[in-house]
Amino acid sequence: MKRIKRELLTVSKTLKLLTQKTEKMALKLEKLEKATSKDMKKKKSVAKSTARSSRAKASKNKKAAITTHKKTTGIDTVLAIIKRSKKGVDTAMLKKKTGFNERQIWSFIYRLKKQGKIKALQKGSYVKI
Repeated sequence: MKRIKRELLTVSKTLKLLTQKTEKMALKLEKLEKATSKDMKKKKSVAKSTARSSRAKASKNKKAAITTHKKTTGIDTVLAIIKRSKKGVDTAMLKKKTGFNERQIWSFIYRLKKQGKIKALQKGSYVKI
């Protein structure tokens, strides 16, 4: 009975975390939609009033802006946390700080070890190289 209660508590905590993450993502999406709709209105008015050459310059600038934007991946997040730690980080701490499950963390650690960016101090504890 205790085991079932414990499992139900972990499920409820996980659901709360997922709810919070989806709410954050929804807010970010709304902001992005507002920004893109404003940009689209500006682009339409600029495109009508400018010549072809200035339109070509604007499209080059848009492409440059799009290529410079970089998303942060799970591996980047885990690596950043490990780099900040001087004594090393264990998988439990990574799980707590990132919100990823153990399998994801193990996968990220495996890839980072293969890339030579981190090493294991002991089983379950990792530091940057």
